[in-house]
Amino acid sequence: MERPGSTNGLRHVALFVQNFEETEAFYVDLLGMNVEWRPDDDNVYLTSGNDNLALHRVEESLKPGRLDHIGFFINQIENVDKWYEYLKENSIKIFTEPRTHRDGARSFYFADPAGTRVQMIYHIPIARAEGNTE
Repeated sequence: MERPGSTNGLRHVALFVQNFEETEAFYVDLLGMNVEWRPDDDNVYLTSGNDNLALHRVEESLKPGRLDHIGFFINQIENVDKWYEYLKENSIKIFTEPRTHRDGARSFYFADPAGTRVQMIYHIPIARAEGNTE
């Protein structure tokens, strides 16, 4: 299978944080990011308009500031599944099959050769902002 085009860039990072409210305030109040979505009290998604930073609350027993995953945006939802098939055919370690999330995003997770968890994601607000909607 041929590579399904290019991604729209590495524009998503997810962090595990202990001091959740303080960390959110840092990114919102000091760095000027906006809350894009708050699915519950333990997760918030922030944006500067063309990116996405996810903060996930963790228990104190886990190492704070630990990277959960990085994400590459795809602006056509059907390409998420094409990327899944392409990476699978190239013997890349896949963690999950493509799925549609509560907010309508579609993604799957895989590993790079160093073991970093990577997400390939169609993210509706960014796709809309860039004029790529269905």
